[in-house]
Amino acid sequence: MTNPKTSVSFVLVSMTIWFVMFLLCPSQLRAQLGTTPNIKHIVVGRCYSYMTLVNPSLRYDCEEIWRQFEEAVVRQSSCNVTVEDYHHMFQVIPQTWVCDRFLFWSKTRTLMHSYAAVVPHFWTLEDTLVGYMFNDLIWCGQKEDLGRYYGDNHSFDFSSCPEWSTCRNHPVYSLWRQASQNFAETACGNITVLLNGSIDNAFNKKSMFGSVELDYLNPKRVNYVNIKVVTNLEGPFIESCRQGSIVDLIQILQSRGFRWTCTDNDQTLMILQCIQKPEHSSCQTFANSLLHRKITLN
Repeated sequence: MTNPKTSVSFVLVSMTIWFVMFLLCPSQLRAQLGTTPNIKHIVVGRCYSYMTLVNPSLRYDCEEIWRQFEEAVVRQSSCNVTVEDYHHMFQVIPQTWVCDRFLFWSKTRTLMHSYAAVVPHFWTLEDTLVGYMFNDLIWCGQKEDLGRYYGDNHSFDFSSCPEWSTCRNHPVYSLWRQASQNFAETACGNITVLLNGSIDNAFNKKSMFGSVELDYLNPKRVNYVNIKVVTNLEGPFIESCRQGSIVDLIQILQSRGFRWTCTDNDQTLMILQCIQKPEHSSCQTFANSLLHRKITLN
């Protein structure tokens, strides 16, 4: 007969081990996530929502966009979807943008969305139709082992998709790579790049901005690249316009003929952070300096 205390101890130990694995191995657990459930309804619904609420001047065939997307993904294994596989999908959704509105970013996602919300003339990759439809979704295909009975059978894998880092031709990575390339190629006028000065390698050559978007910016179309470096209120203060990888970015821009500006203390970005943490000492100092400047001007 099993000792009740032994059973309880076993359960507690098992739960503890699972919790530790959850904390220490998040990438392995995330790898178990499959294609987002109801992905077709989400993508097609977002397409109609975009045309109705975000940009009513556009007219696209949402069902055709889905068909081209599905054709690109489900016909391939989960690590064999190339950028070229999405070309037909991108061909049916051409999109043009007004100059001086392009906002690029890396490792500043939360602040970037706040910044774009209060400075309404900015547009990010997520504001394009493709970005709007596929943002935060996961997908990969599979070829089910049913061919010998029913012929070739392809579908999405809803049980498990690989991590981006496991293969170069990851279906999610390939789509965002093509979308990023298109976004950068159409950039014109004065563009803004938002980077995180509280991490090492704020400008990371392996990031989507560093490995794709920067390469496809055209100095004949872009007047200025305005770099904004922002650090967390509490730090750490690792990189700035004068040190770290930001200096490498500036050198690359200069070598390619871009004109540029760089700032470490953008007022709007500081205000956005202080809205979240108004009690922080740096916010008090910032508020006092603004008040002093106002009194001096008056």
